[in-house]
Amino acid sequence: MSNVSSYPTFHNDDVEILATDTLFKGFFSLVKVKFRHRLFAGGWSEEIERELFERGHAVAMLPYDPVSDQVVMVEQIRVGALGEERPWQLEIVAGMLDKEGENPIDVAKREAVEEAGLDVTHIEHISGYYPSAGGCSERLELFVGLITAPTSAGVFGLESEGEDIRVHILTREEAYEMVKNGTIENAASIITIQWLMLNHQQLRAQWAVQG
Repeated sequence: MSNVSSYPTFHNDDVEILATDTLFKGFFSLVKVKFRHRLFAGGWSEEIERELFERGHAVAMLPYDPVSDQVVMVEQIRVGALGEERPWQLEIVAGMLDKEGENPIDVAKREAVEEAGLDVTHIEHISGYYPSAGGCSERLELFVGLITAPTSAGVFGLESEGEDIRVHILTREEAYEMVKNGTIENAASIITIQWLMLNHQQLRAQWAVQG
């Protein structure tokens, strides 16, 4: 199968932003955007108006111990799941890019310390994606990080940010089973664990040399 896209590549001059208006600004922001764009059949669209959720960009990393074949995951309460059966979500380490130009790898390593007390010695980029490009500007960069899995779990997080984060140490197979049975419900965790299932042999061989 060819990796070449069958549709044309669009550039900045194919989209015209006519106006932006901040509707709300708090921990996150809501912006109204008016724009138009070139049509596939030629010409320009009518003026389009959309509300855009501005939450910034983020980084997520799956901590993996290639020697013990274990992953470390974190559990914390999530406001988006408060009305659901499991408001405490099992996730990989993640954090926001707080400053423009901030290195995503530095953020991933920092969040590993803050959320799980982990020292990441090597890190590899997996992919980047937009979780909900239809209404949210966030782009999430995904990584896998080399760690030595702790022998016992614990509770971590920054008290200043109201974080209460419990660490879980799982085998790779246990984590994948939680993806299959629906226990793990967030996209970043599902993507990285599935990636690890496909690439763990190559990764273990690679990191055995580096270690």
